Amino acid sequence: MKITSIEIYDIDSNKYIAGGTTWNPVVVKVNTDEGICGFGEAGLAYGDASKAAVGIIRDLARHVIGKDPMQIEKIWHTLQVGTFWGQSTGPVFASGMSAYDIALWDIKGKALNIPVYQLLGGKTNERLRTYASQIQFDWHTEEEQILYKTEQYAEVTRKVMAEGYDSVKVDPVMFDDKGVPFGWRTKGVASKKLIRTACERIEAIRKTGGDDMDIIVELHSFTDTTAAIQLGKALEPYNIYYYEEATAPLNSKMMKVISDKVNIPIASGERIYTRWGYRPFLEDRSLDVIQPDLCNCGGITEGKKICDMAHVYDIGVQIHVCGGPISTAAALQVEAVIPNFLIHEQHSFALLDVNIDTCKYDYQPKNGYFEIPDLPGIGQELTDEAMAKYPKITIK
Repeated sequence: MKITSIEIYDIDSNKYIAGGTTWNPVVVKVNTDEGICGFGEAGLAYGDASKAAVGIIRDLARHVIGKDPMQIEKIWHTLQVGTFWGQSTGPVFASGMSAYDIALWDIKGKALNIPVYQLLGGKTNERLRTYASQIQFDWHTEEEQILYKTEQYAEVTRKVMAEGYDSVKVDPVMFDDKGVPFGWRTKGVASKKLIRTACERIEAIRKTGGDDMDIIVELHSFTDTTAAIQLGKALEPYNIYYYEEATAPLNSKMMKVISDKVNIPIASGERIYTRWGYRPFLEDRSLDVIQPDLCNCGGITEGKKICDMAHVYDIGVQIHVCGGPISTAAALQVEAVIPNFLIHEQHSFALLDVNIDTCKYDYQPKNGYFEIPDLPGIGQELTDEAMAKYPKITIK
């Protein structure tokens, strides 16, 4: 079998999200001379680099076309070592590598008529506990909301509990006390008002959800070490499940300072790339939970290795999922296999029709748990309608 062509789909929804950018997954379709195709996604659907994903997938195509798609490890090594920039990766380059890698695993599973999780060693986990992610944007709304009043945090918690979730993630400092996005000063010594407001929001979730509700606090690296320690200490009485991206995502030494001073498990990973990026966080154990995104950490090939490395250090895994349905499908395949799986992320964006309608299958959790797809490959593909609707680049 040989790879004959590459198709790149720029799924730009024109739907604006936090930060003023549009929701914009980028998908690669890898075609072969045996009629089997595979789909992969670049992990830059949000923020300001999605168009760069189109470019890097295009630029890397020459290392993929003509190759045997079954030789996944060999192709991954070529993309990393044979491209000069691949060994230092970064989000754009790693996202391009990831998109191709996921597509190759999809091809291999389809060629052998088995799901990817079987190729990775089979199921360790039959069902995947799931949390409702980023509830500061509300839940099940077609337009992103801004929740800033204490009672709104109680109400959204009731919404997710009604769907069977017993865990949520929230960024309690994204909106200030008047609802202004990024309106707080979050670097340096934090104000009493910021800390009090954040605690009131978390308290509303805790009181509504009860003692058994697991609350993940996300900071998106808006805080620095000083503010993160202040806020973390104030949040300790609320029995937080873990504390995510408390400071700059590639700074393991400062993450370790926070870990040593705050009695909450520390998590990070959506902006850490490849084994080499994770190495310092594992060696100093500044993280208790890692969150690799399979669409930007290096794909399924690299993501599985990162998870296995973390297992050696007794570190749990919550794969980061904030992308299109292909991102979700890839995550489910890996999470089914790894013994250090902790919980699956169901992002509020995964509920948007503009996201769901791009792909053939709508995988959603039931009563707070995901079932694992048994279709060959990753179990997800773009619809014919999506491939006709969105801009396409074909490379042969």
